Amino acid sequence: MSYHEQLVTTLDGRQLEVATLGDPSGLTVVFHHGTPGSVKLVNYFEKIADQSSLFFVTFSRAGYGLSSRLEGRTISSVVADVTTVLDVLGREDYVAVGWSGGGPHALACAALDAPRCLAAWSLAGVVPLDAGIDWTEGMGPENLEEFSLALEGGSEYEAHVMRDGERFAASTPENIVELFGGLLSEVDKVALVEHQARVVLAEACAHAFVQGYFGFFDDDRAFFQSWGFDPTQIAVPVFVWFGDHDLMVPSSHGQWLVEHLATAIKVHKPDEGHVSLLTNHEDELEGSLLRAFDGRFRRGS
Repeated sequence: MSYHEQLVTTLDGRQLEVATLGDPSGLTVVFHHGTPGSVKLVNYFEKIADQSSLFFVTFSRAGYGLSSRLEGRTISSVVADVTTVLDVLGREDYVAVGWSGGGPHALACAALDAPRCLAAWSLAGVVPLDAGIDWTEGMGPENLEEFSLALEGGSEYEAHVMRDGERFAASTPENIVELFGGLLSEVDKVALVEHQARVVLAEACAHAFVQGYFGFFDDDRAFFQSWGFDPTQIAVPVFVWFGDHDLMVPSSHGQWLVEHLATAIKVHKPDEGHVSLLTNHEDELEGSLLRAFDGRFRRGS
């Protein structure tokens, strides 16, 4: 495995913390981490990078890790940063993968950066607030509290995010399950019994807050305003992965994407949760990523 980090400067003078994983001669996968998260989360794909011709590119979204804040950013703002990073690295066509809060950012690439973006994967990703579903139904208590305050905004919400930032900044493999509390279903807790999974998640969460809580704050604000594009108009294939034991992003979000995106390819894992969806199906994910580069897609495959 070849993991490398660097800082990249955007056209507006911000710094982006960038990480790559795998063989640079491989095919480009742009990974969008969750909420909260950072470049460290790409190490979940170590096995895939080791055994395949895939080259993972990721960056800490604005305000996370060592990346400068972009106050008032929207979901679509991420596309300009993807373009900057790929141009600096000399990469061309790519597929976008977003896990959890990264899901909408992968969809933004599919909507606004085609044909350079060949396809997208939403791994337990959320949908727009105005999608017409009960957005928080089925979520764990921590999310219910956070999103209720987020919708109201103001000082109470910001104080809540600050406290969460302080807690997660102290993430370790030993306390990460406890920190997520009621957001982890039993199947997710089983997935995190494996020590390396806890190491990667804890490191990604702790690093997310090294400059404060504004990455987390701005992610939430971006989810609850206009995304800057209409996901139902995406023309490239979108793989929609979701499980029925997900207490962070309930399956209703995945089902909405399947029903409203004409290019959606449904990957429903009834027995999985938010974390196990990824950790238990690495080989399947690897195979579908590789197929993106030879065009062998069919709706419902």
